[in-house]
Amino acid sequence: MDGPTATATALLLGLLAHVASPLEVPLDLLEGLPQPPTITHQSPKDYIVDPRENIIVRCEAKGKPHPSFSWTRNGMHFDVDEDPKVAMKPHSGTLVIDISGGEKAEMYEGVYQCTARNEHGTAVSNNIAIRQSHYFSVFKDHLLKGSPLWSKERNQPIVVQEGVALVLECRPPAGLPPPIVFWMDNNFQKLSQSPRVSQGLNGDLYFSNVVPSDSRSDYICYARFPHTQTIQQKQPITVRVMNMDAINETMAAFLNDTDFFGDGPAEDRRPTFLVPQGTTSSKMVLRGHVLEMECIAEGLPTPEVSWVKVSGELPHNRLSLLNFHKTLRITGVTEADAGQYRCTAKNRLGTIHHTITVNVKAAPYWIMAPNNLVLAPLENGQLICRASGNPKPAISWAMNGVPIHNVPHDPSRRVEDDTIMFTDVQSGSSAVYQCNASNDHGYLLANAFVNVLAEPPRVLTPPNKVYQVIRNKPAILDCSSFGSPLPKITWFKESRSSVLDGDPYTAHDNGTLEVRTAHSSNSGKYTCVARNSLGISENHVYLEVKEPTRILKQPEYKVVLRNRDVVFECKVTHDSSLMPTVTWLKDDDELPDDERFVVDVDSLTIKDVTESDAGTYTCIMNTTLDQDSASAKLTVVDVASEYPDPPSDLELTDHRSRSVQLTWTPGDDHNSPIKKFLIQYEDALHDHGKWHNLTEVPGTKTTAHLKLSPYVHYSFRVLALNSVGYSEPSQPSQQYKTNPAAPDENPAGVKATGTEHNNLVISWKPMTALQSNGPGLQYKVSWRQKNVDEWLSSTVANVSKFTVSGTPTFVPYEVQVQAVNKHGAGPEPGTVVGYSGEDLPVAAPDNVQVRVVNSTLADVHWDPVSAESLRGHLNGYKIYYWRERSLHKRNPHHSEQQILTFNGNKTHGKLPGLHPYSIYNLNVRVFNGRGDGPASSTKQFKTPEGVPGQPSFLRITKPSLDSLNLEWGPPAHPNGLLTGYTLKYQSVNSTNDLGPVEKLKLPPNETSMTLHNLKYSTRYKFYFSAETVKGQGPSISEEAVTVIDEAMASRQVDIATQGWFIGLMCAIALLILVLLIVCFIKRNKGGKYPVKEKEDAHADPEVQPMKEDDCTFGEYSDSEDHKPLKGSRTSSNGTVKRDDSDDSLVDYGDVGDPQFNEDGSFIGQYSGKKERDTAECIESSEAPSPINAMNSFV
Repeated sequence: MDGPTATATALLLGLLAHVASPLEVPLDLLEGLPQPPTITHQSPKDYIVDPRENIIVRCEAKGKPHPSFSWTRNGMHFDVDEDPKVAMKPHSGTLVIDISGGEKAEMYEGVYQCTARNEHGTAVSNNIAIRQSHYFSVFKDHLLKGSPLWSKERNQPIVVQEGVALVLECRPPAGLPPPIVFWMDNNFQKLSQSPRVSQGLNGDLYFSNVVPSDSRSDYICYARFPHTQTIQQKQPITVRVMNMDAINETMAAFLNDTDFFGDGPAEDRRPTFLVPQGTTSSKMVLRGHVLEMECIAEGLPTPEVSWVKVSGELPHNRLSLLNFHKTLRITGVTEADAGQYRCTAKNRLGTIHHTITVNVKAAPYWIMAPNNLVLAPLENGQLICRASGNPKPAISWAMNGVPIHNVPHDPSRRVEDDTIMFTDVQSGSSAVYQCNASNDHGYLLANAFVNVLAEPPRVLTPPNKVYQVIRNKPAILDCSSFGSPLPKITWFKESRSSVLDGDPYTAHDNGTLEVRTAHSSNSGKYTCVARNSLGISENHVYLEVKEPTRILKQPEYKVVLRNRDVVFECKVTHDSSLMPTVTWLKDDDELPDDERFVVDVDSLTIKDVTESDAGTYTCIMNTTLDQDSASAKLTVVDVASEYPDPPSDLELTDHRSRSVQLTWTPGDDHNSPIKKFLIQYEDALHDHGKWHNLTEVPGTKTTAHLKLSPYVHYSFRVLALNSVGYSEPSQPSQQYKTNPAAPDENPAGVKATGTEHNNLVISWKPMTALQSNGPGLQYKVSWRQKNVDEWLSSTVANVSKFTVSGTPTFVPYEVQVQAVNKHGAGPEPGTVVGYSGEDLPVAAPDNVQVRVVNSTLADVHWDPVSAESLRGHLNGYKIYYWRERSLHKRNPHHSEQQILTFNGNKTHGKLPGLHPYSIYNLNVRVFNGRGDGPASSTKQFKTPEGVPGQPSFLRITKPSLDSLNLEWGPPAHPNGLLTGYTLKYQSVNSTNDLGPVEKLKLPPNETSMTLHNLKYSTRYKFYFSAETVKGQGPSISEEAVTVIDEAMASRQVDIATQGWFIGLMCAIALLILVLLIVCFIKRNKGGKYPVKEKEDAHADPEVQPMKEDDCTFGEYSDSEDHKPLKGSRTSSNGTVKRDDSDDSLVDYGDVGDPQFNEDGSFIGQYSGKKERDTAECIESSEAPSPINAMNSFV
């Protein structure tokens, strides 16, 4: 598996290893394991259905074996088979109720509950309340009765006086869920709202005061019912806004058939609330819900509304002010949102307040929901069902759907309020437990099974998995497992010499092994072993540590002419097993789709560059494990650029005590725009001849306002920068002198510390001449003991520290350092706290305890030293320890004292690297900046035996045909009492293959032995090690060979020294010499001629029979491949050898192949072919050599 799927699976498997925490048996990975039912999907508790569609009530569950399903309705068994309109999906508990035939949905309203059961338990769903949309029900009734939802009678026009308040009621029909209300006109355009006109939460439209433009005849209220996606509208409302004159003129016409508001002119008035009524109200909201409060006020002019929380701060991160601040909304309500909220409406005539008291209640919510529990027989566990709410919820338990008090008693189960505790559970006691938490506002129901399993360990991580990681990065090796009881995971590397736990490894509780910083030495084979009381399982994985990918040669900034080519290099080094892929970006986006851009292995070439190619180019080298990137900028210019000319005409204006205005004229930029100007200054008074950077300004400016320091003789110069670089500096400006003043700052870096036990050294960083602001710079040093009112002070000059003598030891002091010159003092200095000098501690740590962990490690604990006796800063503790002697009688020992330092306020430490089977002494001392305190009382402890070192030597002597004598010395470090030795040996053949291992146990008091029954003339490898009660130590190895068979050796010697054998060899040599002489005579009796001419005389150059008279072959090839190099010759085996001398006969005689013409010339210089032919002839007639003859006898 790759990608997110593999990641998710690895996470799941990691969690499975934690049986102590709630887990679920992974059925997809561990087929065949029993599991009680678990509800996986169910319909919501409040299920509003559309009566136009079939009703589907979901209930899905899993388990092993797969569960069966049943339903209850309103607490009674619901027989699915009795109603032909109701069906249950196969292998599922989901109900499908078919109402397409005209059945009424209300016939199936009620509270449903699903039950899933198998032989291991029973799980139940939530109570699912099925209701149909109320709006649709009412709508259908009205259709049947012929009456509409909203009254269709015509609304009478509303005539209202200008400036008074008005409320247009909507009053939509009820619906489930409630409808969404909005106001529109005849053109289906939403009516504009403002602080003066707005819609309330109840849907009514509120006017704080009316204006003539409010007159219209199409105020229409719409109600949208979201569940059925239907919209209903109210009859339009007509509003006519009139002033008093217009009302008087038309009163007669409207008096009999209209509503009339107002009997006098509308005047400005202070605010009053339309909603809510009165000065106080209250509101209840549930935790987690949305709280909405509104305050709508009328008045003239229009009031403004604001909100505050009387009893605390408003939760601004969850708060929204809507409807022109008239509505306050808080999402995700918590208990902290309870309290009093005050809305205020005000205009220029007055202010009015309304206080809303908010009470936050809470339906039950989980603090700790019960989780599935997997236990092994006789194990203990618990289910916790912890919920909160307001009021506090009541907790009740059920088992397999039956109230817990109605099930048979089980001595292994004990119920205590919100917890069920299991002790020594038995096989067959698996069940599903239900927890119900309920109060007045709702309930929670949770199923949790207790599955009693007895399973040996199984490692779930795929075998032989290879993990790859970059060097110096962390590596994570997985060992996901399952078993009951919970398996214990241990890790080994390669030879399994020791468990991996400790630097650089970290073994996590879920079985994962982490290598915090991987190095090449961490590569290799790792084995994870999972054990429990029922068995063991192991798995092998491999770690490969790769070298990081690094860009060696990064792309560089380029300035190139238009229509030229440019190359960006990007050379990388990477691990040889990882193949990098190169990606180039332009301005963090893909390269343009243009053939001018050519990407090579380690470069990017842009041909015929244009102005649009300018930008930043990034090279990204990716491997499957890491990446590296580098960027460079490309600038395209029209013609070749040069450094800009220096600015000129520097002028100082607007002279002030702490500033001056500098202007200049730019020089020629040489076709590359000026990017910026750098302004530098020289201080002729304090630092003559040195120029310092003062400020920079953009290249578009030619003036700068310079801030100056007092008591400086300034000269200024300007440099210009373009894409090529900086110009030469301009000519200096005229000198500008600033007047001295008191210092603007005090010295930095003030410290106070003691160098002796009775002094305090106050130091600071000296101020520069530029910082002094005037002549006569001095420092006023002040100090006082902390918590003492009186300051002491002293003024010094030309120094950077001051020593206060006669101070108490290690006491806190407050110090100040202030700059002063002839024109005054600097600002009030800050206070720094330091300590006077330290002295050696006067007390030793008490209650020193030593716990021996193993033969090489001890754990030391001590009580800390009091601050009074420390007399300084606590730097840490030191353990002085030394080896008194070894407990081995033959090995008394006294070693040098060693020191182990523990920095900080630690009260324990570990002593590693101890010698086994020894007596050690130690003491503990505290130390501060001055040094070590007195030693604690000396503690003595013994280290137990350990495995011994390797034997001091192993010698093998007196080899014979079938035996070897072994001698050895005991280990230099026995690390305990030796209990014996172990000898292992095996034969080694000529191809270095090892034979079977033989093993012998030897007593501890022996130092030699003879090993019998060995094979003659055979090499053996020996491994020899010592043992104590703690185990076997490292081995020492040696090799030895038994002697050859003496009879065979003597027989070979006798044959070589017999007289008849020597005579036979001489006769054979003489015969060979005669044959050689005869062959040369026959070969040369035809007279002298070149070899080439003789070969040309053959009739058929391709195939010629062998001529017996001269021992030559007719076949000839004039290929250059067969010609020997000059100064070399071809040996009988076809190799070319270099001659020491051209006229030496020794070399030719050695191979038995000398060939000469009648004049003594060597034929080989003319024809390599002839040389070979002659050699073949000689070999064909050659008698057996003396060596061959000897071998034939043997």
